[in-house]
Amino acid sequence: MKRYRYVLFDLDGTLVHSHPGIFAGIRYALKAMGRTDTPSDEYLRQCIGPSLVYSFSNFFGMNEQDAHTATAKYREWYGVEGLFRCELIEGAVEALKALQEAGYILAMATSKPIEYAERIAERFGFAKYLTVKVGCGLDGRFPTKASVIAEALRRLGADKAECLMVGDRFHDAEGAQEQGVDCALLAVGYAADGEISAAQPQYAFENFAELTEFLTRTE
Repeated sequence: MKRYRYVLFDLDGTLVHSHPGIFAGIRYALKAMGRTDTPSDEYLRQCIGPSLVYSFSNFFGMNEQDAHTATAKYREWYGVEGLFRCELIEGAVEALKALQEAGYILAMATSKPIEYAERIAERFGFAKYLTVKVGCGLDGRFPTKASVIAEALRRLGADKAECLMVGDRFHDAEGAQEQGVDCALLAVGYAADGEISAAQPQYAFENFAELTEFLTRTE
């Protein structure tokens, strides 16, 4: 008997590499806020995963009001210009298909606004594998990864003990831990050196092939 019944997937850095659009959007927002910051791609990697408000506050020193304003500026550009500047991560769709065929119920749990996440899932052909899709709201709903996971569990009617959260960064592990859900982190996304081990997830895998093998093997 499988240990898990439900598998929740992060989006950015887990199912898709989305940094080109995100980096350009952050730079647009900084310029719109009158900032002269010229952050490198390497510096901006840490902004993928947490909410935009968190990133503007913690990585660019903005107060709460300015962080919300910068987030709005980002979204006015990203929703038109940046949304599809991304690509599928190798093995992601194949893993979703294999896990669904193995009987798992799959969901997306992302800190990206759900309006954007759903469009990406449709464009790249993996929406059909996801029973539930949850993201933060443009109106401020589900502002943390923990709140996103909690809402996904509610919609699935899932027992926490039967759920596995799959992501790429420590925010995924922290959110899962807060909700009492096991977590697997994949080394396919935007984690810094040592970040995955420091996050202490229940599992760490190099790629989707390892994750799929683990979840589909017979005991």
